Amino acid sequence: MLETNGLIGKNFDLRFVPELTPQEMLELGVFGGAYLNDSQDEFPEEWFKGAKLSDHGPDPECNYYGVLASQPLKVWQDKGWIHEVDPKGWFQWYCRYYIGRRIADEDDRQVKRWVAMRRHIGQVKKGCHPGDQTCRRRQRQALLHWAYDSRKI
Repeated sequence: MLETNGLIGKNFDLRFVPELTPQEMLELGVFGGAYLNDSQDEFPEEWFKGAKLSDHGPDPECNYYGVLASQPLKVWQDKGWIHEVDPKGWFQWYCRYYIGRRIADEDDRQVKRWVAMRRHIGQVKKGCHPGDQTCRRRQRQALLHWAYDSRKI
Protein backbone atom coordinates (compact mmCIF):
# COMPACT_ATOMS: atom_id res chain seq x y z
CA MET A 1 0.00 0.00 0.00
CA LEU A 2 1.32 3.41 -1.00
CA GLU A 3 1.65 5.77 1.97
CA THR A 4 0.44 9.27 1.11
CA ASN A 5 -0.28 12.52 2.90
CA GLY A 6 -3.87 12.63 1.64
CA LEU A 7 -3.35 15.94 -0.16
CA ILE A 8 -3.99 15.02 -3.78
CA GLY A 9 -2.57 17.66 -6.11
CA LYS A 10 -1.41 19.87 -3.21
CA ASN A 11 1.57 20.60 -0.99
CA PHE A 12 4.14 20.55 -3.81
CA ASP A 13 7.75 21.64 -3.56
CA LEU A 14 7.77 25.38 -4.40
CA ARG A 15 10.15 24.78 -7.32
CA PHE A 16 7.78 22.23 -8.85
CA VAL A 17 4.88 23.85 -10.71
CA PRO A 18 3.70 21.35 -13.32
CA GLU A 19 1.36 22.76 -15.94
CA LEU A 20 -0.48 19.47 -16.42
CA THR A 21 -1.90 16.93 -14.01
CA PRO A 22 -1.24 13.23 -14.60
CA GLN A 23 -4.85 12.87 -15.79
CA GLU A 24 -4.47 15.71 -18.28
CA MET A 25 -1.24 14.20 -19.57
CA LEU A 26 -2.86 10.81 -20.10
CA GLU A 27 -5.84 12.41 -21.86
CA LEU A 28 -3.58 14.43 -24.17
CA GLY A 29 -1.50 11.39 -25.00
CA VAL A 30 1.96 10.69 -23.58
CA PHE A 31 4.51 7.87 -23.65
CA GLY A 32 2.89 6.24 -26.66
CA GLY A 33 -0.04 5.25 -24.45
CA ALA A 34 1.92 2.42 -22.88
CA TYR A 35 3.28 3.80 -19.62
CA LEU A 36 0.95 2.82 -16.78
CA ASN A 37 -1.04 0.08 -18.47
CA ASP A 38 0.01 -2.56 -15.94
CA SER A 39 -0.44 -0.40 -12.83
CA GLN A 40 -3.70 1.49 -13.36
CA ASP A 41 -5.19 0.09 -10.16
CA GLU A 42 -2.68 2.15 -8.16
CA PHE A 43 -4.10 5.47 -9.34
CA PRO A 44 -7.53 7.12 -9.46
CA GLU A 45 -9.83 5.40 -11.95
CA GLU A 46 -10.89 8.73 -13.50
CA TRP A 47 -7.33 9.30 -14.74
CA PHE A 48 -7.84 6.53 -17.29
CA LYS A 49 -11.40 7.19 -18.49
CA GLY A 50 -10.31 9.54 -21.29
CA ALA A 51 -6.70 8.41 -21.51
CA LYS A 52 -5.09 7.58 -24.83
CA LEU A 53 -3.75 4.09 -24.18
CA SER A 54 -2.11 1.43 -26.32
CA ASP A 55 -2.55 -2.29 -25.74
CA HIS A 56 0.35 -3.21 -28.03
CA GLY A 57 3.32 -1.18 -26.76
CA PRO A 58 4.26 2.43 -27.48
CA ASP A 59 2.22 3.82 -30.37
CA PRO A 60 2.92 7.29 -31.81
CA GLU A 61 -0.79 7.66 -32.60
CA CYS A 62 -1.46 7.70 -28.85
CA ASN A 63 0.79 10.74 -28.38
CA TYR A 64 -0.55 14.28 -28.71
CA TYR A 65 1.98 15.21 -31.39
CA GLY A 66 1.80 11.82 -33.14
CA VAL A 67 5.48 11.06 -32.65
CA LEU A 68 7.44 8.92 -30.22
CA ALA A 69 9.66 11.03 -28.00
CA SER A 70 10.85 8.59 -25.34
CA GLN A 71 13.92 6.48 -24.87
CA PRO A 72 13.49 2.86 -23.80
CA LEU A 73 13.42 2.27 -20.03
CA LYS A 74 16.71 0.37 -20.37
CA VAL A 75 18.48 3.58 -21.42
CA TRP A 76 17.16 5.37 -18.33
CA GLN A 77 18.24 2.47 -16.14
CA ASP A 78 21.74 2.39 -17.66
CA LYS A 79 22.15 6.15 -17.05
CA GLY A 80 21.16 5.73 -13.39
CA TRP A 81 18.08 7.93 -13.72
CA ILE A 82 15.73 5.32 -12.26
CA HIS A 83 15.29 4.97 -8.51
CA GLU A 84 14.20 1.60 -7.17
CA VAL A 85 11.14 3.09 -5.48
CA ASP A 86 9.77 4.19 -8.90
CA PRO A 87 11.07 1.56 -11.34
CA LYS A 88 9.17 3.09 -14.28
CA GLY A 89 10.78 6.48 -13.87
CA TRP A 90 9.78 10.12 -13.65
CA PHE A 91 6.11 9.86 -14.59
CA GLN A 92 5.52 7.12 -12.05
CA TRP A 93 7.20 9.34 -9.46
CA TYR A 94 5.02 12.30 -10.54
CA CYS A 95 1.80 10.28 -10.32
CA ARG A 96 2.70 9.08 -6.84
CA TYR A 97 3.85 12.55 -5.78
CA TYR A 98 0.61 14.03 -7.13
CA ILE A 99 -1.51 11.72 -4.98
CA GLY A 100 0.52 12.65 -1.92
CA ARG A 101 3.49 10.34 -1.52
CA ARG A 102 6.61 12.12 -0.29
CA ILE A 103 10.20 10.86 -0.14
CA ALA A 104 12.41 13.87 0.60
CA ASP A 105 15.64 12.94 -1.20
CA GLU A 106 13.92 11.37 -4.19
CA ASP A 107 11.45 14.24 -4.49
CA ASP A 108 14.33 16.71 -4.53
CA ARG A 109 16.17 14.72 -7.21
CA GLN A 110 13.10 14.46 -9.43
CA VAL A 111 12.14 18.12 -9.02
CA LYS A 112 15.67 19.10 -10.10
CA ARG A 113 15.29 16.90 -13.19
CA TRP A 114 11.93 18.52 -13.95
CA VAL A 115 13.42 22.02 -13.60
CA ALA A 116 16.24 21.07 -16.00
CA MET A 117 13.68 20.30 -18.73
CA ARG A 118 12.83 24.02 -18.95
CA ARG A 119 15.71 24.49 -21.36
CA HIS A 120 13.59 22.80 -24.01
CA ILE A 121 10.95 25.51 -23.71
CA GLY A 122 13.56 28.10 -24.67
CA GLN A 123 14.70 25.97 -27.60
CA VAL A 124 11.15 25.63 -28.93
CA LYS A 125 10.51 29.36 -28.51
CA LYS A 126 13.75 30.23 -30.28
CA GLY A 127 13.33 27.74 -33.10
CA CYS A 128 9.61 28.01 -33.84
CA HIS A 129 7.09 30.69 -34.75
CA PRO A 130 4.62 31.27 -31.88
CA GLY A 131 1.73 28.83 -32.08
CA ASP A 132 3.29 26.63 -34.79
CA GLN A 133 2.44 23.24 -33.32
CA THR A 134 4.10 21.43 -36.22
CA CYS A 135 7.54 22.78 -35.30
CA ARG A 136 9.73 20.54 -33.13
CA ARG A 137 7.01 17.99 -32.46
CA ARG A 138 9.35 15.51 -30.72
CA GLN A 139 10.63 18.22 -28.39
CA ARG A 140 7.08 19.41 -27.69
CA GLN A 141 6.00 15.83 -26.99
CA ALA A 142 8.94 15.38 -24.62
CA LEU A 143 7.85 18.52 -22.76
CA LEU A 144 4.35 17.05 -22.39
CA HIS A 145 5.99 13.95 -20.87
CA TRP A 146 7.37 16.24 -18.16
CA ALA A 147 4.06 18.05 -17.43
CA TYR A 148 4.99 21.19 -19.37
CA ASP A 149 2.12 22.29 -21.62
CA SER A 150 3.97 22.73 -24.90
CA ARG A 151 0.70 23.65 -26.66
CA LYS A 152 1.09 27.12 -25.12
CA ILE A 153 4.46 27.81 -26.76
